[in-house]
Amino acid sequence: QVQLVESGGGLVQAGGSLRLSCTASGSIFSDDVMGWYRQAPGKKRELVAAKTSDGTTNYADSVKGRLTISSDNAKNTVYLQMNSMRPKNTAVYYCIHPRTTLMTPDYWGQGTKVTVSS
Repeated sequence: QVQLVESGGGLVQAGGSLRLSCTASGSIFSDDVMGWYRQAPGKKRELVAAKTSDGTTNYADSVKGRLTISSDNAKNTVYLQMNSMRPKNTAVYYCIHPRTTLMTPDYWGQGTKVTVSS
């Protein structure tokens, strides 16, 4: 089993920045694949950023240049730095860990709500 605990969500003004954290515990290695999904009100969950086991990062086209995923392996923590936030980025952000594919994560955090005000 793997436990994922997110933190760092909250209210931010448009144009501002926020950093989310996700600490993993259980049967997981510090260099395992990790990612972030988000679900905006009334919309499906979407994968926005991921980090592979070799450190490669991938982003959804809609967030490239504004979101950065990083990790601190010593702390088993993954971060999502979000810059130039927009009201449409308002969503619940979830940390995930897949055993096989990012499209069907096996483990989800509880989610952290991010609200961007105009």
